[in-house]
Amino acid sequence: HPAPDSFLFSSLTRTAAHHGLPVAAIAFYRILLSAALPFSSFTFTAVAKACADLSAIRTGTAIHAHSILLGFGSDRFVLTALLVLYSKCGQLGVARKLFDAIRDRSVVAWNAMISGYEQNGLAERAIEVYKEMQAVKAVPDSMTFVATLSACAQAGALDLGREVDRRIVSERMDISVFLGSALVNMYARCGVVDKARRWFDALQERNVVTWTSMIAGYGMHGHGHEAIKLFHLMRREGPPPNHVTFVAVLSACAHAGLVMEGRDAFACMKRIYGLVPRIEHYCSMVDMFGRAGLLDEAMQFISDYMPGEPGPEVWTAVLGACKMHKNFNLGVEVAERLIALEPENPSYHVLLSNIYALSGKMHHVEKVRNTMIKRRLKKQIGFSLIELGGTSHLFRMGEKSHPQTTEIYQYLEELIHRISAAGYMPETESVLHELEEEEREGALRYHSEKLAVAYGLMMSVGSTTPIRVIKNLRICGDCHLAIKFMSSVENREIVVRDKHRFHHFKDGKCSCLEYW
Repeated sequence: HPAPDSFLFSSLTRTAAHHGLPVAAIAFYRILLSAALPFSSFTFTAVAKACADLSAIRTGTAIHAHSILLGFGSDRFVLTALLVLYSKCGQLGVARKLFDAIRDRSVVAWNAMISGYEQNGLAERAIEVYKEMQAVKAVPDSMTFVATLSACAQAGALDLGREVDRRIVSERMDISVFLGSALVNMYARCGVVDKARRWFDALQERNVVTWTSMIAGYGMHGHGHEAIKLFHLMRREGPPPNHVTFVAVLSACAHAGLVMEGRDAFACMKRIYGLVPRIEHYCSMVDMFGRAGLLDEAMQFISDYMPGEPGPEVWTAVLGACKMHKNFNLGVEVAERLIALEPENPSYHVLLSNIYALSGKMHHVEKVRNTMIKRRLKKQIGFSLIELGGTSHLFRMGEKSHPQTTEIYQYLEELIHRISAAGYMPETESVLHELEEEEREGALRYHSEKLAVAYGLMMSVGSTTPIRVIKNLRICGDCHLAIKFMSSVENREIVVRDKHRFHHFKDGKCSCLEYW
């Protein structure tokens, strides 16, 4: 055999990496390594890309060390390829160090950092990087906008999303299916579902992600009939639906009480499309029956259809329905089952406490509280976000750190006085069962979503634009009632996105029609 040639194997590594053959690229790299042949920066760039495509972090780390050893540690092409690798593998600390070390950053480096943060749930950090990119006048491309719009969708940053939309239109960018889907998703998840539909209708090409984003958007806003209509259109004219599409459809049915349509969708999933239901589909079905008050059917569905033992996700859906429809006996049984499954999960203890409190068994509430104190279990802290003028303001319950705290509390007190005169009476049962000391009587009025709404109203007196708030947990019953009254006395639309769905409050009514 002739001796291996460095240029040949470097070229093969690059070609394999750029033509979707990452395993072959790594094999060629290993031949170069075993033959002790010289390496170029392009070889390292190619093999780092191959590792990124495979999410092969251990091999990638060894390649990173090798590149430093051979003096390529500050080569911007190698650093960029490694940045992509670490971002894709969720190693954001290392990725950020590499990003900061690159002097003349290409658009690939910017995109890797933005999408790395966005895909790992750090939308605010992704938005910061995009703003940094704007500040240094780096030129974005289509993928920059896709990643930034996805971050806006996650963070509910509608102002920036609209700014990106305007830039795409003014620069007459080619709207690829990925960019189009990102625009649809951003508007749907930021609460502007009609604008999402306008973009959806305008797109030349739609893939399964585009259709699913639009269906999910309708579902989140409680427009179940629209979601089903679009699903039927997709089945006639669009690509075949996938597992994620069916989660969106079933969730839309659950949030709108469309039990018959949900049954039909679940049946056709396997029969027509050959898709085996996953845990999230079973959960959506149980949630749908439970929300509709069909608890016996929910339990029957679990025993008839679910393979193996149901997981905590399924029982959590049943428990939510028990609380909603005041079936306390089944609720206690399910909550205790959940605690047996995951004894260290504080949210199950809180749910059990809720059920006990609503059924008036306060001595049991005390027992649950004592168990939580003994085990040092803390419930998840609720917070609400409101974006004003491109800046996000975060409120926790009883928040006192905001520079305008005094004015916000004063405004909220006046607002509560006005809505009380209009007929609002606090739902004290929302506070009975809360476990932290700060949640005692009177704390209801300082819940994070009330503070965020009050701040939004205070800062936009005279405006008619909707107030938009994002809550990390489910909105509580009292806040839901109070915000309905606020929308009426202030004559403003107020949109709250909570953990499960959107609530559009207008003229004293909510779009959820109390079905949440």
